[in-house]
Amino acid sequence: MKIGESADPIAHFVFYGVMACWCLFAATFLLRKRPSAGRESTRDWMAMVGMLIQAVGYAMIWLPPLRREPLGPLVPMSKAAEFVLAALTLAIALASVWLVNAAVRALGKQWAVAARLVEGHKLITEGPYRAVRNPIYAGILGMMAATGLAVTQWPALLAAIIVFLAGTYIRVRTEERLLRGRFGGEFDEYTRRVPAVIPGIW
Repeated sequence: MKIGESADPIAHFVFYGVMACWCLFAATFLLRKRPSAGRESTRDWMAMVGMLIQAVGYAMIWLPPLRREPLGPLVPMSKAAEFVLAALTLAIALASVWLVNAAVRALGKQWAVAARLVEGHKLITEGPYRAVRNPIYAGILGMMAATGLAVTQWPALLAAIIVFLAGTYIRVRTEERLLRGRFGGEFDEYTRRVPAVIPGIW
């Protein structure tokens, strides 16, 4: 990332603020409780396909031809509008970190990268899981949006979000197939009450 003298101070502040949120985001996973050592009962590798597609979406944000160099507003705008967008960007990043942290704490040792169930697996519906069924994915999407607002050209950000959501759809469908197989009607009732990733949309 080129951060030259021609980049404005608001853009600098937002960039470093979002990067600080990424450090907190990473710490959430580095300091988490380790996955359960219980015997794995079910795993679906299809979720890894979704993860790879999500990674492509994230890569699109950072590709040099698609980044804003030097840093500046997402689109031409007044300083007042840039301040408002800066505040919104940092609020999205902070809220996303909080959401992911709360979700990882709620899952405890059940959290894992792979789509899997272990013996004694419980259906978590408390904490952020009352608002969305996949708060970690919602938080990752929020961090993508905040990062894109800070560093990416808007067409690239839009395309990256679409790609990321495609990968997320695959992961959600795969993981929920496992949960439905384990928890049956209890999980179906939960899906009727709580959206998957984005309240009011999906």
